Amino acid sequence: MAGPLEGLKILDFTTLLPGPYATMTLADLGADVLKIVSGSRPDLVSFMPPFVPGTTTSSVFVYLCRGKKSMTLNLKDPRALQVINKLIVDYDIVIEQFRPGVMAKLGLDYETLKKVSPGLIYCSLTGYGQTGPMRDRAGHDINYLARSGLMAYSGKKETGPALMGMQIADVASGSNNAIFGILAAVIYRNKTGKGQYIDISMTDGVIAFHAMLGAAYLAGGAEPTRESDILNGGSLYDFYETSDGQYISFGGLEPQFFAAFCRAIGRDDLIAGTVTPPNVDKVKKEVRAIIRSKARDEWINIFAQVDACVEPVLSLSEALDSSYVKERNMIVDLKLPGGGKLRQTACPIKFSETPPVYENAGAAPGAHTKEVMRSLGYSEGEIEEFDKTGLFN
Repeated sequence: MAGPLEGLKILDFTTLLPGPYATMTLADLGADVLKIVSGSRPDLVSFMPPFVPGTTTSSVFVYLCRGKKSMTLNLKDPRALQVINKLIVDYDIVIEQFRPGVMAKLGLDYETLKKVSPGLIYCSLTGYGQTGPMRDRAGHDINYLARSGLMAYSGKKETGPALMGMQIADVASGSNNAIFGILAAVIYRNKTGKGQYIDISMTDGVIAFHAMLGAAYLAGGAEPTRESDILNGGSLYDFYETSDGQYISFGGLEPQFFAAFCRAIGRDDLIAGTVTPPNVDKVKKEVRAIIRSKARDEWINIFAQVDACVEPVLSLSEALDSSYVKERNMIVDLKLPGGGKLRQTACPIKFSETPPVYENAGAAPGAHTKEVMRSLGYSEGEIEEFDKTGLFN
């Protein structure tokens, strides 16, 4: 069964994580994605272990290439522009992740390509956007989070901001906003026939995540600081260490959940109050001592039948092997081109009519180069000559 995005054809010039994750998701949903990679400058992600058995290809890189075709092309070779111009007639959506100005130097910018494909949708994904004083500055996830103001009120007073185990700015901001932007532009094009240029800044996206404290501050509220709010450590809503060095989470903000939590830990005297008592530091210290009196799984057994918004902090292996993940079909086993299978996390979106279809676990760099060139009308002799003379490097 075809996915809901069947018919969308995307040229993917992205690297690392943000762009590839976005186009992987679009491919999961049925888009035809052709990833253009360098044959001589491997993507940093391609070096990340573990590697697919029997190959030198990173399993992470393969995952991010899921459902896509892959073509190697030396974009600095003038002949590459001819190939792209042929592709752009059919693949009429472009996403790229170079620094501002790089695609223009290559003759592959929006203004140039839309002359070939007037309805072109072109998305540029960068750390700081195409305009402004930081447009040319290098950065990574940690930098975008730092610049956004988010880390000024995240973490603990004593230890400062804390690193997350996943890339918030890259994926939650960059990847998802690229997906939203492209699909919104497709809807607009379907109505008007007009394509457009999309400028996605990962830092912009994180700034937009100030949905609560940022909105309050802009409306005249106080500057948020660490452990000053109900959701950032200024209440009993928090993580608590258990006797075995593990942790549980408590998120019972509503009175009924808070009361259930208090009863379960033997502190009925707290029920008359709230999750943000005036003496929150003192109460929190007392609750931490109680939680440290039992092991994590002892607490989970206690809270199994208690509706109090309490859950264990699971290890990755525990989470991915859990009954929840199995019931929700969040792990898929996909076939590898050379035989065998690879476990990967699945697309999280559930459709009643057009469920995601995983065509492949992810292609090795350049796996479809000759196939694509043949589809553009190049002969075997021409392809061989291009190969010998560096077009695919």
